[in-house]
Amino acid sequence: MNEFNLEDIISLTKRRGFIFPGSDIYGGLSGTWDYGPLGVSLKRNVENLWWETFVESRTDMFGLDSSILMNSKVWKASGHLDTFIDPLIEDVKTKKRYRIDHILEDNNFDVSSLSIEQMEKIIIDNKIKSPEGNALGNPAKFNLMFKSSIGPIEDESSIVYLRPETAQGMFTNFRNILDSFYPDLPFGIAQIGKCFRNEISPRDFVFRSRELEIMEFEYFVDPDNWEDEFGKLLASQLDWYHNKLKLDNSKIKQIELSKENRAHYSSKTIDFEYQFPFGFKEIGGFAYRGDFDLKQHQKYSQKNFEYIDKKNNRRIIPHVLEPTFGLDRQVLALICNSYKEDKINGENRIYLDLPREFSPYLIAVSPLLKNKQELVLEAKKIFDILKSNFKNVTWDDNGNIGKRYRRQDEIGTPFCVTIDFETLNEGSVTVRDRNSTQQQRVNVDNLVQFFNNN
Repeated sequence: MNEFNLEDIISLTKRRGFIFPGSDIYGGLSGTWDYGPLGVSLKRNVENLWWETFVESRTDMFGLDSSILMNSKVWKASGHLDTFIDPLIEDVKTKKRYRIDHILEDNNFDVSSLSIEQMEKIIIDNKIKSPEGNALGNPAKFNLMFKSSIGPIEDESSIVYLRPETAQGMFTNFRNILDSFYPDLPFGIAQIGKCFRNEISPRDFVFRSRELEIMEFEYFVDPDNWEDEFGKLLASQLDWYHNKLKLDNSKIKQIELSKENRAHYSSKTIDFEYQFPFGFKEIGGFAYRGDFDLKQHQKYSQKNFEYIDKKNNRRIIPHVLEPTFGLDRQVLALICNSYKEDKINGENRIYLDLPREFSPYLIAVSPLLKNKQELVLEAKKIFDILKSNFKNVTWDDNGNIGKRYRRQDEIGTPFCVTIDFETLNEGSVTVRDRNSTQQQRVNVDNLVQFFNNN
């Protein structure tokens, strides 16, 4: 097993253009990250496969892109104004604030089933200090939503919040989907979108940040059939982690949450965790939300959210199953899962063993020498052919061939194609495999077929 830490991942992702600190030239902004050219490609490849898997390949799903700003009544109805809170505690000397559960976790306490009062007692009984070694004050509750105002006048009526989740956009559009498409139960509404959470102490790179992206869908079912549908969706999520993302099975586990650890609206919740360098942490969840959300919005909006069962001619409020996938966390899991170190000819090598469907580039094309015009011209021709067939093909002539190979290994490019003098004489190129570093000669006329088959 590779021994690496989160700093190794952060260094690689910045060095190779995957992820940069937000506002870096001004000293950064805590809890924000910018995806560079390769990070955008990797993330988009995950998004596209997720959308294809859970939306396009199904006949019971409807896509949505709801607005980030929503009427404040949405968050009152959903309970976020009253319950979307984290417990914080303050360093009495520096006045810095921390999440109390993070303080306890850093001191090796299991906080998974503790109330705020119980966490406070542990702080007091064990005389736990802040990270700076100072005394801690009393815990308090902190609402995680970003608050703003809309329009030219700031008053109570102008208050809006950046959405902390994408789910409510799907619930508020439930009636619109019914009226426009007349779907039969069960059916789902899916979207991928940004969420914003004013985290007290963002940490662990992109795992816990203030701006995040979620892939999820709300699946509306007959209350009598929810358990059968739950089992089907659970199987599809396990297939996603094991066979689509291809995460190491030994590093994935699912945990059914106890009642005290579930959200207030949930009667059954399963968390999916991946073993990051900083431990097993959640990368997705699956909740049975019952009819809580639709009933709340029906109550607060005074709009009818009933579904007419066409077979039995009965009116029901559908129940909801909610699979949620943290996009940033799954990108991080994919990078960590792919991070490898070995030795080639006695030299240390780092490479990303990314599945080809996620790699930012499938192929890197290089002339052996960039100052030999005949090699460059031939390489450009081959590059154009491969680019037109595979799209995610890159040109690399920076540095000697050894440095190019190492760079493409760290990027996770599965294949490198080198055009040399033998290409000019015999019409074949060197194709190098990322993982094995083995090289073979392939005729130029057979290149497209070769990459289609490998």
